[in-house]
Amino acid sequence: MVPMMTWAKSILMSGAALAVAALPAHAAADKAAILATYADVAHAMYGDALSTAKELQAAVDALIASPGEETMNAARAAWLAARVPYQQTEGYRFGNAVVDDWEGKVNAWPLDEGLIDYVAESYGTSSEDNPLYTANIVANAQISFGGETVDASTIDKELIQSLQEAGQIEANVATGYHAIEFLLWGQDLHGTEAGKGERPWTDYATGDACTNGNCDRRAQYLKAATDLMVDDLAWMTAQWAEGGEARAGLVNGDPDAGLSTILTGLGSLSYGELAGERMKLGLLLHDPEEEHDCFSDNTHNSHYYDIVGMQAIYLGSYTRVDGSKVEGTGITALVAEADPALDAEMRAKLDATVAAAAAMKQRAESTEAYDQMIGEGNDEGNAVVQAVIDALTDQTRTIEKQVAALGLQPITIEGSDSLDDPAKVFE
Repeated sequence: MVPMMTWAKSILMSGAALAVAALPAHAAADKAAILATYADVAHAMYGDALSTAKELQAAVDALIASPGEETMNAARAAWLAARVPYQQTEGYRFGNAVVDDWEGKVNAWPLDEGLIDYVAESYGTSSEDNPLYTANIVANAQISFGGETVDASTIDKELIQSLQEAGQIEANVATGYHAIEFLLWGQDLHGTEAGKGERPWTDYATGDACTNGNCDRRAQYLKAATDLMVDDLAWMTAQWAEGGEARAGLVNGDPDAGLSTILTGLGSLSYGELAGERMKLGLLLHDPEEEHDCFSDNTHNSHYYDIVGMQAIYLGSYTRVDGSKVEGTGITALVAEADPALDAEMRAKLDATVAAAAAMKQRAESTEAYDQMIGEGNDEGNAVVQAVIDALTDQTRTIEKQVAALGLQPITIEGSDSLDDPAKVFE
């Protein structure tokens, strides 16, 4: 058996050298059609992420205008709905520099939530790694950092943008889905026991009904973060429209480089990012802080829709939030032409991964949340999560073979210590 570290790096030594000598020539038009479909699907996915973010924006505005249990629940429901299309876009991250350079604005995690608002005593008061660990922007009209004083008297888009990864510290996440999630749910203080964040709606109340102080500033932060996310998603949707930078870079560039981009995105999300950093790491540590949507206990859906999105990209067929479809020529067609058995293998493995993720999703919705599944001593729950990790790892091996079958230049698939060298996780 090849060690995981060796396998994870083996893609760097594959490619054209392993291609079948008699590989048939593929018409440029076929490749062009694949890249056009890839861009069309991206435009639709990001467009859906934008439209659902606008619905979240309206729900947030309603919560701020009329705080109450009903408006709080509606804002939370809108956040959950907005995650569905966005997560399906994540196969576009790796290989597309336009996306990867931007992605941290909207989906960075995990975050030191004490930067944003009040936290429980158990969170602690300081961190050697982050001087802004408990800066609490909501409560403080100014903060000192790096020898400078930051004016936070007005919480707006410009302020929170300036705090995103402040000091080049990745845990200083001030913008995006997870900042909004924290402001809607608050901390999940239940560990691996049942329960999610329980922020009361009165954290947005006015006058004497306000709980935990600074309700007006908390509302400013929530609105600024939501409005900024809508702006960011509008920008990315435009990148995939006709004439957009992301689309043009693919459809006007080297077709083989574009195909490599597709497989890099699918392989890196499958292996290093999702199977590794988002799943195996938390499972090794049995740490609920390592779950992706940790405040809302929505991680099962987050992972599931990542996987659904990968399948849509490979097949060139995406079902929009309104039920309509965007379809065209997927990379599946080119793989089938080069090696029908390999395409059938990939389709079967994608189906298997979706099925494993669906089982995880069903368990989360009927038995126990994802953070409970990864808890220490929960052998059954651990096994459900591990099955998804195994399926993702297995499909990545097939993606590796596709690079060779299509005669493409070697690509780099993101790795993860949690998969490649687990001992490092505990150092």
